[in-house]
Amino acid sequence: MENWVFGRTGVRVPLIGQGTWNMGDDPASEADEVAALQAGLDQGMTHIDTAEMYGDGRSERLVARAIAGRRDEVFLVSKVLPSNASYVGTIQACESSLRRLETDHLDLYLLHWPSGQHPIADTMSALEALVASGKTRFIGVSNFTVDELRAAQQCLVSERLACNQVLYHLGSRGIETEILPYCQRHGIAVVAYSPFAQGAFPPRDRRQRETLETIAEARGKTAREIALRFLTREEGLFAIPKAARVEHARENAGGAGWGLSEVDLAQVEAAFPAPPPGTPLETA
Repeated sequence: MENWVFGRTGVRVPLIGQGTWNMGDDPASEADEVAALQAGLDQGMTHIDTAEMYGDGRSERLVARAIAGRRDEVFLVSKVLPSNASYVGTIQACESSLRRLETDHLDLYLLHWPSGQHPIADTMSALEALVASGKTRFIGVSNFTVDELRAAQQCLVSERLACNQVLYHLGSRGIETEILPYCQRHGIAVVAYSPFAQGAFPPRDRRQRETLETIAEARGKTAREIALRFLTREEGLFAIPKAARVEHARENAGGAGWGLSEVDLAQVEAAFPAPPPGTPLETA
């Protein structure tokens, strides 16, 4: 699996990882979901993302099952809900996530989206305290605009934001106008969640679908692999697609380790144009 350096952490992380939204919700599907996560690990997709919000902790428990005996292989990420993001609440939320994940530390801990309830300074201070206590190696945010990133950065004393996790797929490229350039300038990794638009893939638009299919056929790839390769085409861009079945995990892994040509990139750009500057940040 191909790796990028993750922001300014100096750590190399697989550019395609594994998301877990809605995983662990159905007991009948848990065995398949665990097998899919483990298949992803076998393919080198060791960046696993979860959150306390996902299934009220059920996703974290599922991840614990999937990584049992393999924790040292995993770049493990979880998130605190904004409603819990007071100073004390952030620390308690992280400790609860650690118990569900059956580990003593995270590799990355994020504020899930900007909080309107608690001052960002309190949350950032708590995240720094979690690094100091060894409960997470790195900290970051999710769903932050450029202004919100600046506000968070100004509150940090001893740490830097490692990443901004954002909605990014072929039909939602708004981050490219402001957020992506800002993050690249400041050494903040950009992690794309829902890279397949939460199941709205392949696209319904005939031209878009045929563009992906044509490139895929020429490259000996699938449309999903073409999409993932486009979304991670530049260093510092990562994606965390979800795969609930082994075959999808293996297919996702095929989105790395090769490149799109300039012609390929231009064709995707034309079929899936980026929105104009000033387009509001989209969230799932």
